[in-house]
Amino acid sequence: MLIIGIAGGTGCGKTTVVKQIVNELPENEVCVISQDSYYKDTSHLRYEERTRINFDHPQSIDFELLGVHLDALRKGETIEQPVYSFVEHNRTKETVKTEPSKVIIVEGILILTNPQIRDMFDIKIYVQTDSDERLIRRLKRDIAERGRDMEEVLDRYQNTLKPMHQQFIDPTKEFADLIIPNNNYNNVAIDIVRTIVKERLN
Repeated sequence: MLIIGIAGGTGCGKTTVVKQIVNELPENEVCVISQDSYYKDTSHLRYEERTRINFDHPQSIDFELLGVHLDALRKGETIEQPVYSFVEHNRTKETVKTEPSKVIIVEGILILTNPQIRDMFDIKIYVQTDSDERLIRRLKRDIAERGRDMEEVLDRYQNTLKPMHQQFIDPTKEFADLIIPNNNYNNVAIDIVRTIVKERLN
């Protein structure tokens, strides 16, 4: 089994990189785990309180559960991956059955901030994109997919996303085995990743 961690700031293009890697592998040989599924359960809080949580701080992630699940997958066990609602700012009662596979990709902005999780990755990738481009992508996504308005997204970016990126996310580049510049499609970098994956699997 090969566990790949893919990190980078919000809107950097992690999902695009993940898709490019996944598309080159047989469907039954790869599964993707999103850090966003592992936001801590906040059912004990009122909705208004949940909206004020700093979801871009490492403390917002249930790294303990993520670690337990990755360890279980590595042992060949099936897990029940949580499902998170960005509308409710909380986990739902649903789970997704996730079976072990030859390649497990874990993607998220904060996954390289936790030493225990970081040590579980066989390959660590950081996707780097210009901050203006990341903001534009975040605006488009949050308005279209998460029911946010422009003022809310910009306020959150300025007061939470940007300082958290500078404090916690950007410094994790030093732990990466490979940094992928992703202002546009970077086919050379993706080819390198695919080659490494195939060599490890063989």
